[in-house]
Amino acid sequence: MKTVIQRVTEASVTIDGKVHGQIGTGFLVLVGICDSDTDAQINKMAAKIAGMRIFEDEAGKMNLSLDKVNGSVLSISQFTLYADCKKGNRPSFDKAGKPEHAKKMYLAFNEALRARGIHVEEGIFAADMKVRLLNDGPVTICLDTDEL
Repeated sequence: MKTVIQRVTEASVTIDGKVHGQIGTGFLVLVGICDSDTDAQINKMAAKIAGMRIFEDEAGKMNLSLDKVNGSVLSISQFTLYADCKKGNRPSFDKAGKPEHAKKMYLAFNEALRARGIHVEEGIFAADMKVRLLNDGPVTICLDTDEL
């Protein structure tokens, strides 16, 4: 599982011209799933993100987590995180999870965040989505369960 976490002051996802999900302060999380991902990896990633201390405290130090700033998550499925660009100029997405498994794991990830008390808005798996965000900092962090 791979994620890209962007600290935002606001973010939204629009599908078919209508806002489907939006948040204020929090994280925009792009979520990539591969076929070998398990519930254990989903829970590990959710715990890491829920506890990530990348909001500034009163001293200006990155020391606060989502719960300390009343933050939310906008979760967007993103199979392109598994792009393989080794050959040629057209990426291969063979390493991305097959849709049935990836959708199940993506939804489980969102529920794992909710189980940790995080308010989660989400896109629609496999939909054509337009994502807007105001990156705060900017702060962008990439995580891979193979490296956690």
